[in-house]
Amino acid sequence: QVKVVESGGGTVQPGGSLRLSCVASGSMFSINSMGWYRQAPGMQREWVAVASNGGRTNYGVSVKGRLTISRDNARNTGYLQMNSLNPGDTDVYYCYGVIAGDGTTEVGYWGQGTQVAVSS
Repeated sequence: QVKVVESGGGTVQPGGSLRLSCVASGSMFSINSMGWYRQAPGMQREWVAVASNGGRTNYGVSVKGRLTISRDNARNTGYLQMNSLNPGDTDVYYCYGVIAGDGTTEVGYWGQGTQVAVSS
């Protein structure tokens, strides 16, 4: 069974940095893409960034230039480096992996989320 687990959330002051990690485990043939979303209470989940298997990355407008997504394919791990954080970045951050378990069928998997709080 494939599982995606985030870590690295916490509380940081405005202007600070955090690095989130996302580890995929289980029986996998390939990880097509790993992405990050975020969600505040009562709000829709917002797409943040995505990294494809080929190394292409893309970012949401609100985070471009401050957040950097990366992958370590050997470790089935994705990262989200977050710099210059502001209170508007306070959310639960979710990892989303598009993973092929058997080489043909791709399925999207959500992690359980990790809380990021930016506060002075």
